[in-house]
Amino acid sequence: MTETLLANAKVPVNELPGLLIPALLDTLTMVGIVMTIVVLVGVPLGALIHNLAPGGLFENPTLHTILSWIISIGRSLPFLILMAAIMPFTRFITGTNIGIAAAVVPMSLAGIAFFTRIVENSLRSVPPSVVKVARASGASRLQIIRTAQLNEAVPAILGGLTINIIAMIEYSAIAGTIGAGGIGYVAVTYGYQRFDQGVMLATIVILVATVAAVQFIGDVLVRFTTPHARTRLKGTVNA
Repeated sequence: MTETLLANAKVPVNELPGLLIPALLDTLTMVGIVMTIVVLVGVPLGALIHNLAPGGLFENPTLHTILSWIISIGRSLPFLILMAAIMPFTRFITGTNIGIAAAVVPMSLAGIAFFTRIVENSLRSVPPSVVKVARASGASRLQIIRTAQLNEAVPAILGGLTINIIAMIEYSAIAGTIGAGGIGYVAVTYGYQRFDQGVMLATIVILVATVAAVQFIGDVLVRFTTPHARTRLKGTVNA
């Protein structure tokens, strides 16, 4: 069946790599830029919200509630609606509503809201005793956040980061509807609008393979950074 679909493709099979490889690179570029912004903003913002909550390092219920509501609103909007709703803002920031630059803005906002919650929830899983020990040793608030909270939450954060990257790959495909480029744009323009089943099949295979690769790498990093795994690794090296 696959051979039949490819045989009937409007884009010749030998031209598919020339069409799909640049599109994949555009997708990876888009996701790479977005995730860099997401991590740089989401990690400190998640740590801030966590420590503004009752029992945090600098409790402030009012500010915590305000920030939590803002993040919740960002998470509650479907990406397509968010992308359409902030088009004026996107044009103000990038000067355009099409292309990779235009897709980065809504993808970053959606990703930051999602990843901030991941970081916050990951920090909640850190045992309070770890923070108490850091406080007793005279560490500053910044040192406690960096060495006690974030360091202990690394496996959970990496697991959430993997999920976030996969979500951004999916969002990049949706962003193809506004001409953002990438695999999504090829799927919509060639696969859907031109009824080219060969291109559609190829884009599906590429997306599935990309997501699987990201999930595999993420799982490996989580296992490697999990405390018992690090201890076992050190024991093997010392032996």
